[in-house]
Amino acid sequence: MKAFDMNLLPVALAVFEEKSVSGAARRLGMSQPAVSVALNKLRTALGDPLFVRTTQGMQPTPRALDLIAPTRDILQRLETDVLARRDFDPATTRRRFTLALSDIGEMTFLPKLLDRLQRDAPEATISSVTMPPGELARALESGDVDLAVGYFPDLHHRNLFQQRLFSHDFTCLLRQGHPYRARRLTLEAFLKMGHAVIKAEGRSQEVFEQFLARQKIERRVVLSTPHFMSIPFLIASSDLVVTVPRAVGESFAKLADIRLLEPPLDIPPFDLKQHWHRKYHKDGASAWLRALLVELFGAQGSGKALTAGSE
Repeated sequence: MKAFDMNLLPVALAVFEEKSVSGAARRLGMSQPAVSVALNKLRTALGDPLFVRTTQGMQPTPRALDLIAPTRDILQRLETDVLARRDFDPATTRRRFTLALSDIGEMTFLPKLLDRLQRDAPEATISSVTMPPGELARALESGDVDLAVGYFPDLHHRNLFQQRLFSHDFTCLLRQGHPYRARRLTLEAFLKMGHAVIKAEGRSQEVFEQFLARQKIERRVVLSTPHFMSIPFLIASSDLVVTVPRAVGESFAKLADIRLLEPPLDIPPFDLKQHWHRKYHKDGASAWLRALLVELFGAQGSGKALTAGSE
């Protein structure tokens, strides 16, 4: 069966309502011959004259009347549900926002975000997920994940947008009462101490480890772990030092009896960004959430949205 040309339906509706080919042409912004050609195609496709010329204008046949009601319904639904852009209302939405976050991303972003959502979008919910970069790119495209927020250096695709939220630096953590009592941590003392190291592939911690490797700096690693959340308690109960992103250190200081010191090294900062797929760039809910994240976390200057290929 030959595919039916849906573009012919507005012509049928216009002829029905205007009762003339010339009137339909004016309404549709088409030439009269073009409307006649379209009407003839529709007649051929349906095997019916559809409209008959009378003294009262073009009158529909029963077949045409069968066509008009569903055509009007289809076009009205298209206009109201698809073409008419409806504003997103956070106050009434029941949307579940799915964010790709690391464990430290949850510590950095979720407290402020949840507090704001409870006030501005009380019926909205958050789901936090984690997955490999390749799988994450597909989840962003499918809409299973709305935003990836944090440090995702391997998340690059020409159809993904990314926007810098802020730059992050590092801090060192020692327990309160540590034998090293000076307010500033020297490189000599730093290298003599036993270190706790977080081995988290693809995370911001790699920025620090790669920096040490480039500088050919070796330290005495006493503890290696893939887990962040045990760190504050391990540091508080030992003489080890650990170097972590500053927001993580500030959160850890609220959980255990530890203090923050500036690293004795010029460690380059790294950018925390939000990533989303081009398909949802103009989606009202996605745009609102992205703007909220910029408002909450962009105090140090947020960048314009870029596709991965633009950088």
